[in-house]
Amino acid sequence: MTDHVPAEPAAAEPTPAEPTGRIVLLTTSHRVAPGVLSWPAWQVLHAADRVLCADPAHPQLPYLRDAGIEVEQAALDAPALVEACAGGRTVVVLPGGEGDRRLTDGLARLAGSGRVAMPDLELLPGSYDLPGARLLDLVQVMDRIRRECPWSSRQTHRGLAKYGIEEAYELVEAIEDGDRTELREELGDVLLQVVFHARIAEEYRADADAEGEGGEGEGPFSIDDVAGTIVEKLVRRHPHVFGDARAQTPEEVKAHWLRTKAVEKQRESLTDGIPLGQPGLALAAKLAGRVRTAGLAVEPPRGEGIGYELLELAARAEAVGTDPETALRAAARAYRDAIRAAEGVGP
Repeated sequence: MTDHVPAEPAAAEPTPAEPTGRIVLLTTSHRVAPGVLSWPAWQVLHAADRVLCADPAHPQLPYLRDAGIEVEQAALDAPALVEACAGGRTVVVLPGGEGDRRLTDGLARLAGSGRVAMPDLELLPGSYDLPGARLLDLVQVMDRIRRECPWSSRQTHRGLAKYGIEEAYELVEAIEDGDRTELREELGDVLLQVVFHARIAEEYRADADAEGEGGEGEGPFSIDDVAGTIVEKLVRRHPHVFGDARAQTPEEVKAHWLRTKAVEKQRESLTDGIPLGQPGLALAAKLAGRVRTAGLAVEPPRGEGIGYELLELAARAEAVGTDPETALRAAARAYRDAIRAAEGVGP
């Protein structure tokens, strides 16, 4: 008699896993105008099952609604957000506010627990910073400081002038020291002077000329006007880059620059436009350079005293391509080091 062995039950068909869906964190830059979003961002927004935003003042909201996108004012925690994606749904979240960190930390904890089937998590930049975008932050910070700081709100062009000189010298020192960390900081300090003066210029008053603050001009101007002016000048003075002119050597570029500048300024004298308030050696070298470039036979005046000797030395240095200010600073640095060595002080 043969024992009957019951047949094993057929294995059940595996139940397909439910789609876990997708969470998209859509980030935007505050330095880009609201409503200006990338094409992938618009595609995701239009295709999403839900779009959530906890911040009722989020700058993108009016533009999304104008585009026909329904945005829910909701701040879901991580478990609720995961549940909202069940069945393969896509949920877009517009970050903004203090809850963002709690949400991302909660999602990370859920994913790390291994007990929850997590939806796909995607970080999608809806807008990008262009090079120079941080300059917008500087303008905004300067604007607030000008309004709210008791010291900054009272500053004038004349009152700040000395700081511009000091910062320029500190920048030169950082360059000569070869310290890139200091160079970065000092460039920022010089840039601050530009933005500060431009901010003050926005507040031009009709009676400012009488107080010695207005100067010549037609009224207020902003940092955008300052930037626009230098952009126009650079384009105009570089016809070999932005036009049809040709320049293959630095000498040809300089010749282009000088010709264009001469047409723009329409000066009566070679000495026009040379600031007399600059350091003496730099002033002497600038005058000598103008004379040499123009081909005028004007020798430095000879007279009694050290001033005339320094003038002649500066002209000689300029003629051989040496900046007398730089040369003298280098010699003075060596002198300083010798003094410190004699005192037994380290460099």
